[in-house]
Amino acid sequence: DVAMSSPTPETLKQVLEVAMDAGKKAGDIILGNAEGAEITNRKANSRDLLTLIDPLCEKTIKEIVLATFPDHDFLGEEDVPAGKDASAAAIDEKLKNSKSDWLWIVDPIDGTTNFANGMPINMPSIAAAYKGEVVVGVIYDPHRDEMFTATKGGGAFLNGKSIKVGEEEEIGDAVVAMGSPPGEESMRMSLKGVSALMPKVRTIRMLGSAAVMLAWIANGRLTAYWEYDLSSWDISAGALIIQEAGGKFTDLEGNDFTLRTRKICASNGKVHDALLQALNEAGVV
Repeated sequence: DVAMSSPTPETLKQVLEVAMDAGKKAGDIILGNAEGAEITNRKANSRDLLTLIDPLCEKTIKEIVLATFPDHDFLGEEDVPAGKDASAAAIDEKLKNSKSDWLWIVDPIDGTTNFANGMPINMPSIAAAYKGEVVVGVIYDPHRDEMFTATKGGGAFLNGKSIKVGEEEEIGDAVVAMGSPPGEESMRMSLKGVSALMPKVRTIRMLGSAAVMLAWIANGRLTAYWEYDLSSWDISAGALIIQEAGGKFTDLEGNDFTLRTRKICASNGKVHDALLQALNEAGVV
């Protein structure tokens, strides 16, 4: 009884359905509290907010996943202490020591600052990895009732309709998303990056949710998104959705995405090299 190197189409379909159900239920909780949450905790620093609803969303997602797949492993943002080292160690530990071939990687509310301030740009991001490779990705935006989904080799979809990345060929036509990160090193690199890119691209957007910025590349609303330091739960679902929509997802050196990637560049593929070159020349590496 040799373990398969990739899951069957039936299994993938079942995992996708559970991920969609979990995303929808977490989205409903977010919507029910959309006018802003009482902030209970200060995470890494005062700008990195954590709300009461975050743990509730994660618990909801985890219960739905484990009800169908009790043997699957689970990594949620809420399980991990604040800070870049802790989040890098958490995914590393799971990849090395998990008893299961399956690992769910979940951000219950991506965009907690937006959420805490009542800005409707926040959503759950849910990925399922098989033997270290993301095979299902779901980002559900409850504010617009938009369900972005992908399965490995199966394409990317928005509410069941096939989606593709945008057509921009030139960096000058690119609408490029960035972050406004709380960490000192990331902030410094973002300031370098914005100075280098703003004169070169059509415009810059900072939306405060990695999940939405990645999802919106997959259907062409944005051309690209880069960030100096993100965690596995911020990007795993979005990485697959973009790749399945025909886009490209690498680190800042151009290496293909893995679950350990933290410095990211995601795009429609056509502006990717020009974007990386502009960042690298500005000292963002």
